[in-house]
Amino acid sequence: MDAPALPAAKSPAAAARIATPRASRPRGLYDLTLPELEARVGELGFPAYRARQVWGWAYRQLARDYAAMPNIPAAVRDALTVAAPMTTLDPVRTLTADDGETIKTLYRTADGQLLETVLMLYPDRATVCVSCQVGCAVGCAFCATGLMGLARNLGAGEMVAQVVGAAREARERGRALTNIVMMGMGEPLQNYAETMRFIRIVHDPAGLDVGARRITVSTSGIVPKIDALAAEPLQLNLAVSLHAPNDALRSELVPINRRYPIAALMASVDGYIKETGRRVSFEYALMRGINDSDEVAHELAALLRGRLCHVNIIPLNPVDVLPYERPDPEGIERFAGILRAAGIPATVRYSRGLDIDAACGQLRAKEEAIRAAS
Repeated sequence: MDAPALPAAKSPAAAARIATPRASRPRGLYDLTLPELEARVGELGFPAYRARQVWGWAYRQLARDYAAMPNIPAAVRDALTVAAPMTTLDPVRTLTADDGETIKTLYRTADGQLLETVLMLYPDRATVCVSCQVGCAVGCAFCATGLMGLARNLGAGEMVAQVVGAAREARERGRALTNIVMMGMGEPLQNYAETMRFIRIVHDPAGLDVGARRITVSTSGIVPKIDALAAEPLQLNLAVSLHAPNDALRSELVPINRRYPIAALMASVDGYIKETGRRVSFEYALMRGINDSDEVAHELAALLRGRLCHVNIIPLNPVDVLPYERPDPEGIERFAGILRAAGIPATVRYSRGLDIDAACGQLRAKEEAIRAAS
């Protein structure tokens, strides 16, 4: 089918989506694996067991700084404060919604960039949504983050710091952090090396010990890196932001489709399923009059039939400066019903935190606007 004409954005398109070079800095504590920390401590002239003590304080006790580690000698703490600093992100603002069950934090990096993290509390789990880049180069038509372009990749430590912060928030509410989803700002597979370093650090059984099956990597469809992820020795969850079942429509909504069209994407997904035996989730942002028709639903069902997969239907979290709208409840359920009737497992997943700008990039955009006006 031909793609429907998409409405133009109400604000000017973002300037060039070109990443500025990331200032080099020594890797801090949250950037290091435990063996690397042991090596760093050894280089400073201290025994390796001090590294393991520090690691426990950082990830089991969630200490905020070295000063909060009383059984670590002052000489070790002082040396590590310089050689492996803990402070990578400063909280700028924290907002809550959904009766305190959704907590969104805006962070400032050491070089003044802004990023967002969301903690979502459910009866059976506590999930943190992590950002992996400042902005995003993919430029999905309906995404607030895409309007910004890409400023830079985040380092592994900056991603780990988001998880540690969320774990503290959860603990203060009597909960334990259980799940990580890489569905915040940015495209994880365009920051592959740091993403995998981050995953290995938070997965370490001696630290946060987040199981691989409780970590979800979301991608807009970077085919070569999906293939690389399939070869990783971790049973991660893969989520693919699909949003359309044909190239004409998907190329308008998700421009990376012009480089990696649906046939190539599905071949890569099939390879991932074959290699890992893991079910793949397809994220589908449902937009009124764009990708929510019965015809599109039937086409999506035909595309996915026979694949080990699940569809998360996400009624669009509206963005003020973009014209895309959420369908009405009847349309949402009708779309889901068509998929289910065709044998495609589908869940409607409503976005949380609508009143606190919980869509990726919205809070950062507001802060940038405040900065510009001041």
